[in-house]
Amino acid sequence: KKMSVNLEKGNDAITYFKVLERFCNATYVELMIKTCRTHQIRVHMSHIGHPLIGDEVYGRRTSEYKDIIKGQALHAKLLGFVHPATGEYMESEAKIPDDFSTLLKALRETRDTASHRDGT
Repeated sequence: KKMSVNLEKGNDAITYFKVLERFCNATYVELMIKTCRTHQIRVHMSHIGHPLIGDEVYGRRTSEYKDIIKGQALHAKLLGFVHPATGEYMESEAKIPDDFSTLLKALRETRDTASHRDGT
């Protein structure tokens, strides 16, 4: 089922974001969710006009980067949670996958080529 933002009847869902890098046709952001709603990140980013690259449900049906990254350009860098048995706060960090790094490189090259061509 496709989810949507409904300010009147929807459940609270809070997502904070910070822009890390801007490209010609995409923006690299860091997100922090305070709630865990189904497809929360995908729905919120699409709602503000910035769907995830590769998200065929909430974003564009096709992606010019489908040969670089399979699926959605979404990576859980850091997950934190309270252990249910011990009550201890725990974190787990993961490095950026190779295909995600390759995507960032391609986006940077496109941006830098456009900037050079435009003289900016």
